[in-house]
Amino acid sequence: MHAFLTLCVALLPLLVAGAPPADPCAAIAGKTFVPPADALACEKSFPFNETLRQNVLTNMARVFDFFTFEEYYLNSPPPFQESTDNIRATLARINTTVYKTDYDFSIDLYDFTTQLNDGHTRWFPNCYTSFQNILPAPVVNIEVNGVQGVFVAPDSVEFITQLGTNFTDFFDSAGFDWKRLAGARVVEIEGQAPFDYVDFIAKTVSGNYLDHGVRVNSVFSSYRISNTDFSQRIGDLAGPTDVKQTSLKMKLIPVNSTTVESVDIPFLANYLGLPFTDQASFWEANCAANDATNGVDLKASGFRAQNRPRKLATAHIIDKSQSNAIGLPPPFIPNTTTVAGSTGVIKSFILPDKKTGVMFLGSFEGDFDGFQSDVVAAIKQFQTEKITQVLLDLTNNGGGFVCLGQFLHQYLSGSNFGYPGFVSTNRANPLAQKIVAADIALGLDDSLTFYTADNWAFLNGTQMPPSFNYINPSSPFVVNGRQDPTSQRFHDTCELSFTQPIPRTPPLDLRFVLSNGNCASTCAMFSTLMNERHNTTTVVFGGRPGESIQFKGMAGNQVLEWADLDTEIKTAGVKDDPLAPPDLLVSGNFRHNWRTAWSFFDENTPIAYESELPTLRFNYTAETYNNPQALWTFA
Repeated sequence: MHAFLTLCVALLPLLVAGAPPADPCAAIAGKTFVPPADALACEKSFPFNETLRQNVLTNMARVFDFFTFEEYYLNSPPPFQESTDNIRATLARINTTVYKTDYDFSIDLYDFTTQLNDGHTRWFPNCYTSFQNILPAPVVNIEVNGVQGVFVAPDSVEFITQLGTNFTDFFDSAGFDWKRLAGARVVEIEGQAPFDYVDFIAKTVSGNYLDHGVRVNSVFSSYRISNTDFSQRIGDLAGPTDVKQTSLKMKLIPVNSTTVESVDIPFLANYLGLPFTDQASFWEANCAANDATNGVDLKASGFRAQNRPRKLATAHIIDKSQSNAIGLPPPFIPNTTTVAGSTGVIKSFILPDKKTGVMFLGSFEGDFDGFQSDVVAAIKQFQTEKITQVLLDLTNNGGGFVCLGQFLHQYLSGSNFGYPGFVSTNRANPLAQKIVAADIALGLDDSLTFYTADNWAFLNGTQMPPSFNYINPSSPFVVNGRQDPTSQRFHDTCELSFTQPIPRTPPLDLRFVLSNGNCASTCAMFSTLMNERHNTTTVVFGGRPGESIQFKGMAGNQVLEWADLDTEIKTAGVKDDPLAPPDLLVSGNFRHNWRTAWSFFDENTPIAYESELPTLRFNYTAETYNNPQALWTFA
């Protein structure tokens, strides 16, 4: 790793050659909030470098060999046609495009992967995702007098004030009265009808979800749990991870007025990266590869030890807005009876009707064992309190541990139900086959690698031995006319990680699973299981009038971060293979969807591409868009 740091430092003079005398990074050093133009000046101060382009593109091209959905993108099936791209042709275009700065190259690549709309498969260049642009006018989609419309969030003063005086003083000193915009009806944005502009943001900025309707909801401000606290998400229109815009032009009608006003609302950029003092230290802190960028050989790193726990699979999206999560204003935090097991990512309540229990699952991340005990504690109190029906809220649940989704499904459906997951495969590319063969030859197991067979079970539920080669010979599969062989099909072995006993039969009546559709990864697999295996009533709030919306976001099966895949390669001893991706020279992460979950409705269709609409759909109102308890009571 030190060799890579040395190389990156050696490249720095080439990057800054020809830079203007004034250091644009020094001008913003130490500041939490800066004008977007100043942030962009710093980011664009590093000239384009061909060595870095070839390094990053070679890495990405070879990681794409492991991406399970690559061939689907040639002609994405309806209703996901918007997510169509010839991935290899786009990489070739980027490889021949003339760029002036390293920023221009990196953002072109970032936008390309973002618009694949698979939150599992994205390029995050840490250098250029270190700012979040924030508009002091987050927007919401609410129904007023029976008509849906776009409004500045009515609670925006209480919400935005939490960013502190470093943010609000900028607008006050400029004489811009952002507070009077709260609750205003939006008539036009950047010369377009409001929902048309929302569609534009959903198509170009949001990413993460195959379904356009789900991405529309991501544009708006909404409630969530961030880490273990109630939070309000700014939304992709008012809080994008870039500094391309300095302001946003709106026509709106303020509260208590009938007059349309034209307002040019300034953005302010929030710095989310590591401390720096000037251009050179900005690069070193945020842009150069570091000890965490690439993977390691676990055999050579002293990680191999007796009784080492098995590796835990994850499936989640990365939402950069989590870096500066703002609390949900106190008036909107639930004030009804709180149930045991509510200190982590799960918040459970009893509604005032005394018969309905609510479990708000913010994610499937955090404390693996604690999540399981919290589920059990909540369900047991529901039973003690004679709760007759349970509502699950999955709003803005970005996923997490695959096995926690299966645990929740198993606990709610009972052990008599059987296997609580999906049939799965990974891609049988030549390097993947070499990794599995090398793992077997080295005698590795699930304590060091995800590729060994003991991570999986045969379809009869029997765990595979680590010496079993499940990927060679491969299973033939054709997607869009192209051969795309996979491993043989297998089950997860999540039950080996469960630390709580599972009831034999369902402990309660699960009445509804509701969300804003922004239910990703493990969350999407869980909600899809509830739909496909139990026909549970699914409820989605929001979406554009006249447009469909799925009840789930991106549903893969398992994500590997770049460092995870590189660790698999190095631990198997095949890093020198000509098919292996090179170590990155820059601080970045090209994550990818590594496993596919196959639908029970059609065993040849990944659940990601199975169109599944909600049973019920409702509009948000001024009372429910950011008020979980009010929404649960309505539901």
